[in-house]
This record gives sequence, C-alpha cells and structure tokens, in this order.
Amino acid sequence: MSRVGLARTAAHYRGLEPPFDPGVAWPELGRLARTPSPGRPANHVYAAVRAALAALGLDATRFGTAEWNPLAELVPPGGRVVLKPNFIRHWNPCPEGTLESVITHGSVLRAMVDYALLAVGPEGSVAIAEAPQMDCDFARIRALAGLDAIAERVAVPGLPPLEIIDLRREEVTFEHGVVVERRPLPGDPAGYRVVDLGPRSAFEGSGLDPARFRGADYDPAVTTAHHTGGRHEYLLSETVLRSDLLVNLPKLKTHKKTGVTLALKNLVGINGDKNWLPHHCVGPPAAGGDEFPEARLLDAARSRATEVARRFLRRGLGRRLFGTARRVEWALRGDDFVRSGNWHGNRTTWRMCLDLNRALYYSDAEGFHPEAPGPVHRVLTVLDGVVGGEGAGPLAPRDAPAGVVLAALDPVALDLVAVRLMGFDWERIPKVREALRAGVLPLGELRAPEEVVVRELGPGEEAIREQPLAALEPLRPFEPHPGWRGVLEARPPGRCPPAGSGLEVRPA
Repeated sequence: MSRVGLARTAAHYRGLEPPFDPGVAWPELGRLARTPSPGRPANHVYAAVRAALAALGLDATRFGTAEWNPLAELVPPGGRVVLKPNFIRHWNPCPEGTLESVITHGSVLRAMVDYALLAVGPEGSVAIAEAPQMDCDFARIRALAGLDAIAERVAVPGLPPLEIIDLRREEVTFEHGVVVERRPLPGDPAGYRVVDLGPRSAFEGSGLDPARFRGADYDPAVTTAHHTGGRHEYLLSETVLRSDLLVNLPKLKTHKKTGVTLALKNLVGINGDKNWLPHHCVGPPAAGGDEFPEARLLDAARSRATEVARRFLRRGLGRRLFGTARRVEWALRGDDFVRSGNWHGNRTTWRMCLDLNRALYYSDAEGFHPEAPGPVHRVLTVLDGVVGGEGAGPLAPRDAPAGVVLAALDPVALDLVAVRLMGFDWERIPKVREALRAGVLPLGELRAPEEVVVRELGPGEEAIREQPLAALEPLRPFEPHPGWRGVLEARPPGRCPPAGSGLEVRPA
C-alpha cells in the first residue's frame, strides 16, 4: 500500500509573516532552540505540515516526544537536504488571484527547513533550490516568500547556514510576450549533469516527430537536438542530483499543458536549460502536432506566423513588430484560445514530466542507474494546498482556498489524492495515468489507485484515521484551465463529452 498523509487547516495564510515561526513550542523543536516569539500567533500552516508528516507515519513511534525526527529515516546525520519549491513567477495577473495561489508559501518552507536541519544536524547542509520561469525576478521571490528572513532566523550556532540557489543560467525580460533582454546568471554552483534516458524515455515509441518539438525559447533546433538519434537528454542540477534527500514542495493548482501541476510537474524546476524540454509539437493532430486542436485556418495561420517569428526573434530581430502583433491578437481573441499546446490533447509535456521524474529518481551522486530495480534517490513530497489555484494555472490562477497539506514518498500516490480533492478524473490526466501504469523505471511500487491509503491527522488529535482513496471526499470541484474544460472534471462512468465538441479525449 502507498500511504499519503493528509492534514486539514484554515484555508488562508493570514496572520503569518516571515520568518513564519511555529508559534508553538513543539517538543521536538527544543533541539533547534525554537521558542514561540512574543506576540506571534500559532502558525496553523506549520502545524499542518507537522501533522501531514506524522500522518504519513514518519518516525511514528517517537511522535509527540522531544526525540521525534520525521526526516531521520530518509537522510543520515551529516547528509544534504535540498528543498525544491514551486517559485514559477513573482506575480499573478489574474484579477481574482494572488501570489498565494501561484507559489509555495514561505510558511510551508519554514517548517520543512526546521525538520531538515533537525535531521542533518551540525555536520549536514540544507538548501532551497529552484529554476523558476525565465522572466521571474528571483530577488522579488526571495522577499515575497520570506526566504532571507527564514535564513536569518535559522542561522544559530551549531547548525549549518541555509543556502538559497537560483538554478537558472539566464534571466530574461518580456515585453508583450517577446524577449527584449537576456541576462546571464551564475546558475548552480555545483554545476549541471546531462542525463540521457535513451530508450527508457517516455518519448520512445510515441510516434512524435522530434523535428516538431518546441521548447521554452525561440530556437527549436536546440530542443530537437537533444531528442534525436535515440537520445533523450536533460540538463539537470547537480545540487539536486547529489542531495541525499530532495523535498519536493509543489502547489495545488491547475496547469495549461498537463491539467494539474502537483508533484510530477514540479520537477521542471530542476533544469539548467528549459529549452531542452519539449513542451509541444508544432501543428494540429492531423499533421502530427498537438499545438492546437483542429486545423482551423486562423490557428494554422497563427502557427505559421509563430514559426516565422521564431527565426527572427532568435537573432534579436523584429521584437517591436512581433510584440505589436501579440498585443493585437490579445485584444481581438482574448487569452482563452488554445495555442502552444495549452489543452488536453497535448501529447508532449506529460512525457517530458515523466522523463524528468525518471531521471531524478534513478540518479544519485554517482550517476544514472537505469538498471536499478527501483528508485535510488530519496524524494519526499509535501504539497502546499492551503490556498490552491484554479482556472488559468499555472501562471494566472484564481485563488481556490483549500486548507490541506499532503505528504507522501510516492509522487503518483500524492498526485492521485490531490486530483481527487480537486474533483478531477485522474484517468484523464496522462502524466498521472501513464506514471501509474508505466513498466519502465517506475517511480514507486504503486500500480493501482486502490492501493492508496489516505491517513489523516486532525488538529490536536493523536489517532490517525485511514481511508481508501475512493472514500475521500473532494474539497469542491476546481475549475480547470480553459483548454481542459469539459474533460478534466470527474463524471459518472461512461459519461463522455458530446461527439464533435472538440473536447474528446484523444489517444496519448
């Protein structure tokens, strides 16, 4: 059975300020010299993270005592823990949304920093590492998430300093959707490693044409080059790959290319170059692509114009012209039309997500181990669902207060629970469905949803309640991204979208 720890809490972050002290003298924190700050209220998010770890069953026999050390069985004293949040961008353009539904909240990070320090001790190390979107202002993220305040608070004698690492090698400035400036960044101080999945890639046997792959930047030749001739290469952070334990800290929100973000998608942020990552295939399905659903003249014309624009923009030409064209398009068509693979028929991004998970779970400091009988890298996932995001995620979601924190050692089990809480159908989310069924480099022992056990610990409770996934009640129906409406929502068996609606589920 695959266990998922669930904790419910107030569905907001009000009253919580950096450095997000616990507000309660939990017995295990005495070894970190953590005491409640005068005048600070109890931190309900910290308590929920603690409860989710306990519900998962980590160091179960010592829970509630001063000796409880939830990460002790996952990382040795003197080891290295890397915390990987979702810091995709430093603002939310949605009028009904805030940054709270876009990024992992600092209060969740603070709790995990404390438990990581408790586990590794004075000879170990703890880092927060992330590669956000190219136009993210990382200095703003540090301030908004309270990272420097957290680092200062936990910097006490006898404990290692908290490292904060921007894994990107480049930052850009967009104007009207066009790159107008590029700035080099130091990147990962430990460097990067090329991991080639070869025939173990989820792209193997897919029938997708690498010449049609489009990545995160203007030059598609880079994306194609790393997925041609039997190669499926990814440039990954050495800081992440050399960690003894990675703590994956995703957000509960929708996603334009994969339906939902959650655990599996969050590993996009361990890359050194996102243009190595195939995001969609140019053209409609009839032409072998998944850029947009049907071969309508307007969408086909837009696709051809985009390909022309790529050739000019990668040489730094035509920025003003193409920026003007983008503004006119937004004014005439709005922002909900399907483009760039932002719909349920995307056959590319979910495969890239599975590849990244396979590359991480089967890599360690010594290299890539595709012949291993199971994962060789320890990964704990703790999901921030206090305030989730619905609608136009992951960049412009509407706030969806949810009041949950999840914890699991199997990312597929956690995603199954999160998807059910959102009121979505897991079988209509390819990255979850195919990860569950994969016979190549499986991410855990889970093979069917019936094997998932949800273990819940309520506030102030000592007894853990268990229930199967099927008995878990959804929080409420989340609104999908526009490109997934009518498909992602859970529905009675046998009930499908009407034929000809353009929302039929296509073969993956």
